[in-house]
Amino acid sequence: MVKVEGTLDELRELFVEGAKKEARKQATKAGADVVRSTAKKTRKVVKSAWQRYIGQKKNQIRVKSGKRKGMLDLAKMSRAYKRQQKAKGKR
Repeated sequence: MVKVEGTLDELRELFVEGAKKEARKQATKAGADVVRSTAKKTRKVVKSAWQRYIGQKKNQIRVKSGKRKGMLDLAKMSRAYKRQQKAKGKR
């Protein structure tokens, strides 16, 4: 058996707070290992032709008035995209 002497605050610091700090340190290290291991496995997802089309600022058609003012008008954009694809001979 080991005899431990000190004030209550010293003992609390030694056992309770020390254990909490150690647990936090181990948890953050384990989390960093998980993040590091998953970062290696991710790969870039290839966007479809439509996603690339709507991502370009010059192709974005916005609603001019009404409650949807300023939002993208995807129906008009879709028709324009299909016309463009048809002109290229892809549809």
